[in-house]
Amino acid sequence: MTSIEHFQQRVQAAAAGKQPVRIRGGGTKDWYGQRLEGEILDTRGYSGIVDYEPTELVITARCGTLLTEIEAVLAERKQMLAFEPPHFGAGATLGGTIAAGLAGPRRASSGGVRDFVLGAKLLDGKGDVLTFGGQVMKNVAGYDVSRMLTGSMGTLGLLLEVSVKVLPKPFAETTLRLQIGEIDAIRKLNEWGGQPLPASSSCWHDGVLSLRLSGAQAAVDAAVRLIGGEIVQDCDAFWAGVREQQHPFFAGEGALWRLSVPSTTGAIVLGGEQLIEWGGAQRWLRTQLDGATIRRTVSALGGHATLFRGGDKSAGVFQPLQPAIARIHERLKASFDPANIFNPGRMY
Repeated sequence: MTSIEHFQQRVQAAAAGKQPVRIRGGGTKDWYGQRLEGEILDTRGYSGIVDYEPTELVITARCGTLLTEIEAVLAERKQMLAFEPPHFGAGATLGGTIAAGLAGPRRASSGGVRDFVLGAKLLDGKGDVLTFGGQVMKNVAGYDVSRMLTGSMGTLGLLLEVSVKVLPKPFAETTLRLQIGEIDAIRKLNEWGGQPLPASSSCWHDGVLSLRLSGAQAAVDAAVRLIGGEIVQDCDAFWAGVREQQHPFFAGEGALWRLSVPSTTGAIVLGGEQLIEWGGAQRWLRTQLDGATIRRTVSALGGHATLFRGGDKSAGVFQPLQPAIARIHERLKASFDPANIFNPGRMY
């Protein structure tokens, strides 16, 4: 029996008995989302790179393939996953990465996870294998389902295989560090964002702004002269720490909120401590305030708030959907997973 046939039998039996199934790879993001429910469907046995065309900048791999394996293969050809996904553990898999839809520090300059998903194979709630998209950018007529699966947290089905666009690594990278206040940092980041500067990542915390410059050596050198500041020596370790939330800001067991706001938004006064990424568009917040107050404040600014880690999940991990959007989600769920067996309650 093949792995896919095994998955099909498990899914069909679960659907017949209306028993929930929890799709799980390395389990490195088990803490993320509303709740865990159902018998585990382990994807790690279905692994391996199916196809890799360095000249076409496309890699296709099975859901259980380790993220470290994919990154190592890409590094040999001086290529990378441009959305710089966090691992949160050695067992992180490609399927879990796409299902979680989380991007790292480079997201503001390169794009999010769904911007790089070209195609996918999905096992739906009836046990059917569905194929969406392909291995090139212009391959979709109608609704782009493969990208819709990004960030769906396994609630629509089991991602069997994914094709992802990759990018060459930058020729040169330098990280600058400047002593600057929050308001001035946000203003500067937006000013630099409107200029032809090779800024690829930013991080402000406690009066210190770190800015990564990536690209041609001449462009990086010119930006260093224009911006000034101190050059960080071990910059790879610093950005890995931000990506994996090993930066000192993330230490502790209290509630960690992820705020998504327009990049030009000024200081958000919610008490607690903040770390600012993505040119001002992503704010990490540690506070004792209740979720309703946080979401009311952030919504008034044109953004939304996610209870990323810890805290009281009874307020809802993800921002509540507007009724019309919620109905679309319900219809999609009913279409792909009519028996409601896949990761029920993981998102809402």
